[in-house]
Amino acid sequence: MTIPSNDNSTPVNESSTDSLTNSQTETEPKQGFIENHFKLSAHNTTLSTEIIAGITTFMTMVYIVFVNPQILSAAGMDPSGVFVVTCLISAMGCIGMGLIANLPIALAPAMGLNAFFAFSVVVGMGISWQVGMGTIFWGAICFALMSAFGIRSWILTNIPSCLRISIPSGIGLLIALVGLSNAGIVVASPATMITIGDLSSLQCVLGALGFFIIVILASRGIHAAVLISIVVVTSIAALMGDVEYTGIMAMPPSIESTFGQADLAGSLDFALAGVIFSFALVSLFDSSGTMIGVTEKCGITDNKGRFPRMKQALMADSLTSVAGAYMGTSTVTAYIESSAGVAVGGRTGLTAIVAGLLFIIVIFFSPLAAMVPGYAVAGALIYVGILMSSGLAKIDWNDMTEAAPAFITTVMMPFSFSITEGIATGFITYCVMKAGTNRWREIHPGVAIVALLFIIKFIFIDGH
Repeated sequence: MTIPSNDNSTPVNESSTDSLTNSQTETEPKQGFIENHFKLSAHNTTLSTEIIAGITTFMTMVYIVFVNPQILSAAGMDPSGVFVVTCLISAMGCIGMGLIANLPIALAPAMGLNAFFAFSVVVGMGISWQVGMGTIFWGAICFALMSAFGIRSWILTNIPSCLRISIPSGIGLLIALVGLSNAGIVVASPATMITIGDLSSLQCVLGALGFFIIVILASRGIHAAVLISIVVVTSIAALMGDVEYTGIMAMPPSIESTFGQADLAGSLDFALAGVIFSFALVSLFDSSGTMIGVTEKCGITDNKGRFPRMKQALMADSLTSVAGAYMGTSTVTAYIESSAGVAVGGRTGLTAIVAGLLFIIVIFFSPLAAMVPGYAVAGALIYVGILMSSGLAKIDWNDMTEAAPAFITTVMMPFSFSITEGIATGFITYCVMKAGTNRWREIHPGVAIVALLFIIKFIFIDGH
């Protein structure tokens, strides 16, 4: 390109000028779309910051692609198919959340609800995983309707705080029990129902090692603690000959074994109504609580727990769960690990989209997922149990009408191996305690109706 003189006697290289103009024209719309849609400047962030935040979020939650197939395989599902579906639905959820709600919240199959599905619903109730997947589908539909019609706010406002806190805490203890069992640390006993396992076995030693790696690294602020633990334990197991090396990368396995296999008609059984209700209710509490926690770290939540585009976020969550059940995975929810991305500067949906794109890449690493033994993910389950149980500190243990329902809800989940039974006994205990202490006015009609329905279920369905 030639610079013209003041007398305009030197010609301008028009082809170079046109080339520069075309280059600017091609670049500006791309920058314009990102800025206009995600509003990076308004959120005081940059493209590079959002990419780093997305990678951070992904690293903290990618363990789910190894853990979910392990858990759902206990229900008789094909682990390789579940691995691919887990990656796909996580990608869809993250990208959907980023585009629709523009929030740095990542979605993936929920820890806890996957264990509930596999061990309590399928194995415990003796039904097929196809029927069980149907209950997840209808529970997600109920969640979507609650989000669309504003019922969510009514439920969150009127369900007692002691029950809202104890439900995820009970799920945490149930997850921890599964983790301890996977590691062989606790085993079944005909004499005492449950007892300590062989602590000198390779399964116990490596399971315990995985747990301590996670809690030590997490306490030191290392976000990828769970992933590091799984990699270390699996590598040691491979070196000791307990795991067979099958490769690193391969074309994704088929999802034909899980896709569209949910028995939607068979799951519409009155005997399964409590299960469907449990999936919907727990999804609501889990998603709402996580979203509020993440958006609080972003500084965009008001004093009532509301945040911008809340309805869009809940709809993205619930619709992803509907799609996930149809494709063949357990309930999808928002991940508290998203706060790791927020901690490094993530403020918009671009963070979630980056995490979603990385989940797509992971699909090609199915041989690695197939190598992970059950005890390698045991530490992650116990760790998640710790995190989910921390809310019990908020219970007013001096008020027995609050403490008793919270305690019963929490312990009944691991002891009965059922989230549904924990919720049911918690609601009933709450109403009995308030009525028995002449505090009737504290019982909301909706809570009383739910407790009555559970009593009817116990008498007329479970009793026959």
